[in-house]
Amino acid sequence: MNILVTGGAGFIGSAVVRHIIENTKDNVVNVDKLTYAGNLESLSSISNSKRYIFRHADVCDRVELDIIFNEYQPDLVMHLAAESHVDRSIDGPTAFVETNVVGTYTLLEASRAYWSKLPLDRKATFKFHHVSTDEVYGDLEKPEDLFTETTSYAPSSPYSATKAASDHLVRAWYRTYNLPTIITNCSNNYGPFHFPEKLIPLTILNALEGKPLPIYGNGEQIRDWLYVEDHARALYLVATSGKLGETYNIGGHNEKTNIEVVTTLCDLLEELVPIKPSGVDSYKDLISFVKDRPGHDLRYAIDATKIERELGWKPEETFESGLRKTVFWYLNNRNWWTQVLDGSYKLERLGIED
Repeated sequence: MNILVTGGAGFIGSAVVRHIIENTKDNVVNVDKLTYAGNLESLSSISNSKRYIFRHADVCDRVELDIIFNEYQPDLVMHLAAESHVDRSIDGPTAFVETNVVGTYTLLEASRAYWSKLPLDRKATFKFHHVSTDEVYGDLEKPEDLFTETTSYAPSSPYSATKAASDHLVRAWYRTYNLPTIITNCSNNYGPFHFPEKLIPLTILNALEGKPLPIYGNGEQIRDWLYVEDHARALYLVATSGKLGETYNIGGHNEKTNIEVVTTLCDLLEELVPIKPSGVDSYKDLISFVKDRPGHDLRYAIDATKIERELGWKPEETFESGLRKTVFWYLNNRNWWTQVLDGSYKLERLGIED
């Protein structure tokens, strides 16, 4: 197949692109605007593949999207391009509305125009896979509650509200125009190539530098953690074998409080990096509780029964095995994250033609 992946230079998108190139015979066109979180170094292992093409483009640019569709003739669209950081959405929601809502609308319309003109055989097999988040559901009240594919939407932040809006657009385009769509909603991802503003990489890198490990509120917020390479496998499986018009929840079966995540990372670092920065006796001494985020959801947890029952997927990594792999990766890939921290990773974009 020819697969168009939007946001393929981001954290989850790059994992999807690497998975496809390394494990299938499909071709990938990676369309990415290269915002601050997009990093082509995350794709260095497959960038020379003859089956991989990068196009520097914005999903809000309809003219450019039409050119890309006509030139590369995709059989499948996997839409991962999104602004995704909750704190940034609180500080500046405009970019989230533009990318997550307007961008999804623009991509849907470009896909519909392209799909409507395909020969009947190719039209019958074309799919649009929209990748979303469990945050659209809001949070859970009871400890036994889980998000299912029929849970009502109740987003709490500008980020989750814009993702909820994009989900609704995708469903409307399926219902109104019969555009062949599928939606997935995932839990919190972690793993290699994660931008260092998120909890797990931030904790690892701050600890290595002897900086405070900030935790919102009392740290009792609960998230279900999913190793990004498990997620990439699930996304490709849904995109190729999922039922049109359906939603599939993808979770890691790893509910942990934020304070548990941070203390587990500290224990791993005590084992793997016993020589600490000057003045640090214990990594846990660096833990610092800070003012809670406005509208902070208390608990997310996904019921991933449907994707296991219908498609046979379940995560391969436990939280313990995935977290150990993640810490090892950051310890062994200092060049990647130092370039992100000092901003030099952005310089590689200067030679890219639009």
